[in-house]
Amino acid sequence: MTQPVPRPQVVLVVLALGGIVVSLMQTLVIPLIPKLPELLDASPADATWVITATLLASAVATPVVGRLGDMYGKRRMLLLSLGMLIAGSVVAGLSDTLVPMVAGRVLQGFAAGVIPLGISIMRDELPVERLASATATMSASLGVGGALGLPAAALLAENADWHLLFWIAAGLGAVVTALVLAFVPESGVRTGGRFDLVGAVGLSAALVCLLLAISKGAQWGWASGRTLGLFGAAALVLLLWGRWELRTIRPLVDLRTTVRRQVLLTNLTSIVFAFAMFAQSLVLPQILQLPAATGYGLGQTMLVTGLVLVPSGVVMMLTAPLSARITKARGPKVTLMSGAFVVAAGYGLGVVLMANVWHLVLVSALIGAGIGLAYGAMPALIMGAVPVSETAAANSLNTLMRAIGTSISSAVAGVILAQLTVSFGPVQVPSQGGFRLIMGLGSATALVALAIAAFIPGRPSPASTATRSSVRRPPSAPAPAASAPEAYPAERRTRR
Repeated sequence: MTQPVPRPQVVLVVLALGGIVVSLMQTLVIPLIPKLPELLDASPADATWVITATLLASAVATPVVGRLGDMYGKRRMLLLSLGMLIAGSVVAGLSDTLVPMVAGRVLQGFAAGVIPLGISIMRDELPVERLASATATMSASLGVGGALGLPAAALLAENADWHLLFWIAAGLGAVVTALVLAFVPESGVRTGGRFDLVGAVGLSAALVCLLLAISKGAQWGWASGRTLGLFGAAALVLLLWGRWELRTIRPLVDLRTTVRRQVLLTNLTSIVFAFAMFAQSLVLPQILQLPAATGYGLGQTMLVTGLVLVPSGVVMMLTAPLSARITKARGPKVTLMSGAFVVAAGYGLGVVLMANVWHLVLVSALIGAGIGLAYGAMPALIMGAVPVSETAAANSLNTLMRAIGTSISSAVAGVILAQLTVSFGPVQVPSQGGFRLIMGLGSATALVALAIAAFIPGRPSPASTATRSSVRRPPSAPAPAASAPEAYPAERRTRR
């Protein structure tokens, strides 16, 4: 089949649209959560698997698809991921009971690798001068999809058959798939070789145990045998997996690369920063929807709640070009630190401003601006420290670190809100003090992320300019774009 001719602007738009569509899957079912037990004829505890299944599937799929993309073609894996999204949406759209719905959500979770694959394709195909802006835009698509998805899903859920949510998702997935086939070329940058199946199974098992314990710990009890057993199993499997990865010739995750200072500190920053980022998603909707009679709730509908969060996603996308400009002028480390500072300021403001809807719009938009800055810098830092042949795997691992951070954030916030409650009629509701504590914790963790980022090397790592002689490339394939550090001339001049 004839390969599309790369057109940088078109490739960027198509890949960013793919990121937005995939991120919609994270918020698609939020308006349905209170109704899921009734809709699926399931208990409330069982109905939570509709959320948990997607989390686990995305965690398992992201590193595996990233490595397969490096080995056998990023575009091929991108199309496979989009196919999973379409299939999962169709299965969920046909579901009326719990089991097929969970199966559909698992398939949707397998599409989580689209964003890191898209960033990796950009590194291979786009001109150096456009790479920083493109990766920032692609990273911002994660927040844009989430922000736009909530009000759209709420509107449809309130005024139409809930199955329509999944049919629209399937249609959007089909559109993006067609656009990828038409406009996104397959990169010739491949490593080939044999896939590390043992490593993939080991990492998947460890992640399932870890994230299952985190997501279900509050329900099962943090000190219960089931929760502690899963944490213990995760630790043991990770130790055995690490030993295997260090001994195998072509590991799923090159641990020697991940412990390089720039990669390690960027991934640690990603975990902490994602913790801070996700806190607003757990606080703002509840404040908006709690009855005004509580004294601090704003008594808004789900639709209004979604609309309040839209500016955050829009600001995130608008901030992407600024993130690229700071990165080109000062380097991605400064951009990441700036984003963390803005997020910390946004949460600090949120501690004292939560009495009116416009207060939360302002807080959400400010946090979104910081996320846009930081998320645009993370891929640049990762790609500046790894060889071209490991781009997809390294970006996928960084995406996984963010997912772990958001999962921990959800668990911690859940514990706080469950403990700090007030009586409202016959029920207990989260207290205003609990919300303020979470906002303060979000500010503090953003400052911790800033502190960790301060120790990231300020200059590109030599690893990114490593020889590509080991990369298999068809004779007719065009040379890929220069490695990411070459996009930051200011840093290169400093090094000289």
